[in-house]
Amino acid sequence: MIALGALFPDTIAPHIGFILVGASFLTSAISGAFGMGGGVTLLALMGLFLPVPALIPVHGMVQLGSNAGRAWQLKSDIAWRRLTPFFVFGVAGALVGAMLVVELPDAILKTVLGLFVIVIMWVKLPPVAAKSNVSMAIGGFVTNVLTMFLGATGPLVIALFSRQFGVKEVLVASAAVGMMFQHFVKVIAFGVLGFAFSEWIPLIIAMVISGYAGTVAGVKLLKWFPEERFRFWFRIGMTVLGADLVRRGLMAL
Repeated sequence: MIALGALFPDTIAPHIGFILVGASFLTSAISGAFGMGGGVTLLALMGLFLPVPALIPVHGMVQLGSNAGRAWQLKSDIAWRRLTPFFVFGVAGALVGAMLVVELPDAILKTVLGLFVIVIMWVKLPPVAAKSNVSMAIGGFVTNVLTMFLGATGPLVIALFSRQFGVKEVLVASAAVGMMFQHFVKVIAFGVLGFAFSEWIPLIIAMVISGYAGTVAGVKLLKWFPEERFRFWFRIGMTVLGADLVRRGLMAL
């Protein structure tokens, strides 16, 4: 235990490190089964223990590994062609986010994000807005700007993709690739901005390994879920996440 604890950064007590590794398993299982929820939950938990400057970049690295594992588990279901506009405009969004000098109000971002998630779950969109390359391009740009500040924009990505893909496996697999791309670009940006990942690498590796185990368990549950039941609980879960974002945003105003 002591030897393993020595792998964690000095700013993290050994027992906290093990809690985070266990949390990575559980939250990855949640995302593996429903395509969302795990990243936001893990970010909230990490926020209790990690120094503020390290929170977003370390969470981004862990989520990069988690989403890569989910994409690998569902690789045959990924809709690569439909993701192209998301990728192209996502790079532009990340560049804009990285260049913004003024820190955007976190409370307002959370409130707007939560409201958007709720609206897109319950409001019937016009066919063009609901399923098109234009909406994927806009979504790629906006979510990649926001991820530099919020850290976990998974609910927004999965809400966007839920209107693009009708089969649950395709939805979860494609969203995993979209979020993997998003976290990859974010990690590169933080590296360029000078964040020192080296002291966090052992913790990140441990959380990625446990997260992959959680992903395997979650994907098994995903494949077991009937499509209609999945869609019902998916919408309920997304609404709860959106409402919680609004609550946290309003309380911080």
